[in-house]
Amino acid sequence: MTRPLEPSSSSSPFMTTKQAATWLHLCKRTLEKHRSYGTGPVYRKIGGRILYDIADLRAWVEAGSRNSTSENTGKHIAPAKPHAARAPAYRRRDRSEGGRDE
Repeated sequence: MTRPLEPSSSSSPFMTTKQAATWLHLCKRTLEKHRSYGTGPVYRKIGGRILYDIADLRAWVEAGSRNSTSENTGKHIAPAKPHAARAPAYRRRDRSEGGRDE
């Protein structure tokens, strides 16, 4: 059974994290990581709920479109992982300082 790529016309234009991840063919946790690291699609937080607009999901997918592996469009979707340049807390301290890693 395949999932429809377009939401039904009677549904909301917004999706939960689980619905958006399914639509993008990603794990829910991967989409959560993208949101946490700031590399994912635009989202809205209403109360305690996270919602994604379908148009924003499409725009995020389009930002990653390529015609070949060598093409450089200037657009890049970063992987869902921390980067030392963006998150200095993830860098390990130098053990030569005599301190312990925490």
